[in-house]
Amino acid sequence: MRHGKKFNHLGRTASHRKAMLSNMASSLIATKRITTTVAKAKALRKYIEPLLTKAKSDTTHSRRVVFSYLQNKESISTLFGEVAEKIADRPGGYTRIIKTSNRLGDNADMCIIELVDYNELLLQEAAPAKAKTRRSRRGGKSTTAAKVEAKEEVSKETPAADSTENKGGEDAASDVQTEEKE
Repeated sequence: MRHGKKFNHLGRTASHRKAMLSNMASSLIATKRITTTVAKAKALRKYIEPLLTKAKSDTTHSRRVVFSYLQNKESISTLFGEVAEKIADRPGGYTRIIKTSNRLGDNADMCIIELVDYNELLLQEAAPAKAKTRRSRRGGKSTTAAKVEAKEEVSKETPAADSTENKGGEDAASDVQTEEKE
Protein backbone atom coordinates (compact mmCIF):
# COMPACT_ATOMS: atom_id res chain seq x y z
CA MET A 1 0.00 0.00 0.00
CA ARG A 2 1.12 3.57 -0.61
CA HIS A 3 -0.45 5.33 2.38
CA GLY A 4 0.96 8.82 2.91
CA LYS A 5 3.30 8.72 -0.08
CA LYS A 6 2.61 11.90 -2.05
CA PHE A 7 5.61 11.76 -4.37
CA ASN A 8 4.82 11.51 -8.10
CA HIS A 9 7.20 9.00 -9.68
CA LEU A 10 6.26 10.12 -13.22
CA GLY A 11 6.60 6.55 -14.51
CA ARG A 12 10.42 6.64 -14.30
CA THR A 13 13.20 5.12 -12.27
CA ALA A 14 14.76 7.23 -9.54
CA SER A 15 17.90 8.04 -11.53
CA HIS A 16 15.94 8.94 -14.66
CA ARG A 17 13.55 11.13 -12.68
CA LYS A 18 16.43 12.90 -10.92
CA ALA A 19 18.23 13.57 -14.20
CA MET A 20 15.04 14.75 -15.90
CA LEU A 21 14.12 17.18 -13.11
CA SER A 22 17.69 18.48 -12.99
CA ASN A 23 17.68 19.15 -16.74
CA MET A 24 14.25 20.77 -16.60
CA ALA A 25 15.32 22.99 -13.69
CA SER A 26 18.45 24.08 -15.56
CA SER A 27 16.37 24.87 -18.64
CA LEU A 28 13.86 26.85 -16.56
CA ILE A 29 16.65 28.91 -14.99
CA ALA A 30 18.29 29.53 -18.37
CA THR A 31 15.17 30.40 -20.39
CA LYS A 32 12.84 31.54 -17.55
CA ARG A 33 9.93 29.62 -19.14
CA ILE A 34 9.42 26.09 -20.47
CA THR A 35 6.51 24.12 -21.90
CA THR A 36 5.85 20.69 -20.42
CA THR A 37 3.08 18.46 -19.10
CA VAL A 38 1.15 19.45 -15.99
CA ALA A 39 2.42 16.47 -13.97
CA LYS A 40 6.05 17.23 -14.77
CA ALA A 41 5.52 20.93 -14.03
CA LYS A 42 4.07 20.17 -10.60
CA ALA A 43 6.97 17.85 -9.83
CA LEU A 44 9.42 20.48 -11.09
CA ARG A 45 7.85 23.12 -8.87
CA LYS A 46 8.50 20.98 -5.77
CA TYR A 47 12.04 20.40 -7.01
CA ILE A 48 13.08 23.95 -7.89
CA GLU A 49 11.38 26.16 -5.30
CA PRO A 50 13.68 25.05 -2.44
CA LEU A 51 16.67 25.64 -4.73
CA LEU A 52 15.47 29.17 -5.46
CA THR A 53 15.11 29.79 -1.73
CA LYS A 54 18.69 28.56 -1.20
CA ALA A 55 19.89 30.93 -3.93
CA LYS A 56 18.81 33.94 -1.87
CA SER A 57 21.81 33.45 0.43
CA ASP A 58 24.95 33.42 -1.70
CA THR A 59 27.23 31.27 0.43
CA THR A 60 29.62 28.51 -0.53
CA HIS A 61 27.46 25.95 1.22
CA SER A 62 24.26 26.97 -0.56
CA ARG A 63 26.10 26.96 -3.91
CA ARG A 64 27.35 23.44 -3.27
CA VAL A 65 23.93 22.20 -2.21
CA VAL A 66 22.27 23.66 -5.31
CA PHE A 67 25.06 22.29 -7.53
CA SER A 68 24.43 18.79 -6.15
CA TYR A 69 20.90 19.08 -7.54
CA LEU A 70 21.51 20.87 -10.84
CA GLN A 71 25.00 19.70 -11.93
CA ASN A 72 25.32 22.67 -14.32
CA LYS A 73 27.76 25.52 -13.68
CA GLU A 74 26.13 27.96 -16.10
CA SER A 75 22.70 27.61 -14.50
CA ILE A 76 24.26 27.98 -11.03
CA SER A 77 25.91 31.27 -11.99
CA THR A 78 22.66 32.52 -13.56
CA LEU A 79 20.66 31.42 -10.53
CA PHE A 80 22.89 33.05 -7.93
CA GLY A 81 23.46 36.19 -10.00
CA GLU A 82 20.54 37.35 -12.09
CA VAL A 83 17.66 35.30 -10.66
CA ALA A 84 18.59 35.77 -6.98
CA GLU A 85 18.47 39.56 -7.36
CA LYS A 86 14.93 39.47 -8.75
CA ILE A 87 13.52 37.09 -6.13
CA ALA A 88 15.31 38.61 -3.15
CA ASP A 89 12.20 40.26 -1.66
CA ARG A 90 9.72 37.53 -2.60
CA PRO A 91 8.81 35.22 0.34
CA GLY A 92 8.00 32.21 -1.85
CA GLY A 93 5.98 31.17 -4.87
CA TYR A 94 8.70 31.74 -7.42
CA THR A 95 7.08 29.76 -10.22
CA ARG A 96 3.75 29.96 -12.03
CA ILE A 97 2.00 27.17 -13.94
CA ILE A 98 -0.25 28.30 -16.79
CA LYS A 99 -2.30 25.51 -18.33
CA THR A 100 -2.54 25.40 -22.11
CA SER A 101 -4.28 23.08 -24.55
CA ASN A 102 -3.79 19.32 -24.78
CA ARG A 103 -0.94 17.79 -26.76
CA LEU A 104 -1.95 16.51 -30.18
CA GLY A 105 -0.17 13.15 -30.04
CA ASP A 106 -1.46 11.70 -26.78
CA ASN A 107 -3.89 14.35 -25.49
CA ALA A 108 -1.69 15.04 -22.46
CA ASP A 109 -2.46 18.16 -20.42
CA MET A 110 0.19 20.72 -21.34
CA CYS A 111 1.25 23.85 -19.50
CA ILE A 112 3.86 26.56 -19.31
CA ILE A 113 5.92 26.83 -16.14
CA GLU A 114 7.71 30.14 -15.68
CA LEU A 115 9.53 32.20 -13.13
CA VAL A 116 7.06 34.74 -11.76
CA ASP A 117 9.39 37.76 -11.76
CA TYR A 118 10.27 37.38 -15.43
CA ASN A 119 6.83 37.65 -17.05
CA GLU A 120 6.94 41.26 -18.25
CA LEU A 121 3.32 41.31 -19.49
CA LEU A 122 1.83 40.38 -16.13
CA LEU A 123 4.21 42.68 -14.24
CA GLN A 124 3.10 45.67 -16.34
CA GLU A 125 -0.58 44.89 -15.81
CA ALA A 126 -0.12 44.52 -12.06
CA ALA A 127 1.67 47.87 -11.68
CA PRO A 128 -1.23 50.31 -12.26
CA ALA A 129 -3.49 49.38 -9.38
CA LYS A 130 -7.11 50.25 -9.97
CA ALA A 131 -8.68 52.63 -7.47
CA LYS A 132 -10.97 50.90 -5.04
CA THR A 133 -14.57 51.93 -5.54
CA ARG A 134 -17.37 51.73 -3.05
CA ARG A 135 -20.68 50.32 -4.10
CA SER A 136 -23.54 51.28 -1.85
CA ARG A 137 -27.16 52.21 -2.23
CA ARG A 138 -26.68 55.43 -0.33
CA GLY A 139 -26.14 58.73 -2.03
CA GLY A 140 -22.75 60.32 -2.31
CA LYS A 141 -20.49 61.22 -5.17
CA SER A 142 -21.50 59.71 -8.42
CA THR A 143 -19.16 59.18 -11.33
CA THR A 144 -20.80 61.99 -13.30
CA ALA A 145 -20.26 64.44 -10.44
CA ALA A 146 -16.59 63.45 -10.34
CA LYS A 147 -16.26 64.02 -14.09
CA VAL A 148 -17.85 67.48 -13.80
CA GLU A 149 -15.41 68.39 -11.01
CA ALA A 150 -12.48 67.20 -13.09
CA LYS A 151 -13.60 69.38 -16.02
CA GLU A 152 -13.92 72.38 -13.70
CA GLU A 153 -10.38 71.83 -12.40
CA VAL A 154 -9.02 71.67 -15.95
CA SER A 155 -10.82 74.90 -16.88
CA LYS A 156 -9.39 76.65 -13.77
CA GLU A 157 -5.85 75.63 -14.76
CA THR A 158 -6.04 77.22 -18.26
CA PRO A 159 -8.13 80.42 -18.12
CA ALA A 160 -6.28 82.15 -21.03
CA ALA A 161 -7.09 79.32 -23.39
CA ASP A 162 -10.78 79.49 -22.47
CA SER A 163 -10.96 83.26 -23.02
CA THR A 164 -9.45 82.99 -26.51
CA GLU A 165 -11.83 80.21 -27.45
CA ASN A 166 -14.90 82.21 -26.43
CA LYS A 167 -13.96 85.23 -28.54
CA GLY A 168 -14.36 84.89 -32.26
CA GLY A 169 -12.14 85.32 -35.30
CA GLU A 170 -9.66 88.22 -35.62
CA ASP A 171 -10.31 89.74 -32.19
CA ALA A 172 -9.07 86.57 -30.50
CA ALA A 173 -6.01 86.43 -32.75
CA SER A 174 -5.12 90.07 -32.03
CA ASP A 175 -5.55 89.51 -28.28
CA VAL A 176 -3.19 86.53 -28.42
CA GLN A 177 -0.60 88.61 -30.32
CA THR A 178 -0.81 91.44 -27.78
CA GLU A 179 -0.45 88.96 -24.90
CA GLU A 180 2.68 87.52 -26.53
CA LYS A 181 4.22 91.01 -26.95
CA GLU A 182 3.65 91.84 -23.29
